[in-house]
Amino acid sequence: MSVEATITSKGQVTLPKPIRDRLDLKAGDRIAFSMEDDGRLLVTPVTGSVMDLAGMLPRPAVPLSQEEMDEAIAQGAARR
Repeated sequence: MSVEATITSKGQVTLPKPIRDRLDLKAGDRIAFSMEDDGRLLVTPVTGSVMDLAGMLPRPAVPLSQEEMDEAIAQGAARR
């Protein structure tokens, strides 16, 4: 696929819709640019890190004590 875009006076480029669609890019997504030795520019979506997932799961309604956690671990190990 080959498409063209124009650089604004502020150095900004709007990625053409076919490129955004092909890379499944949405507003707010991040992309990385890599310059090849032959002058080609690679555009790659930046994928999230494991740390981006922190806080996605709800916390238990009632916090468990250390003893309750130890017991649950022991029960899980016994089932193996």
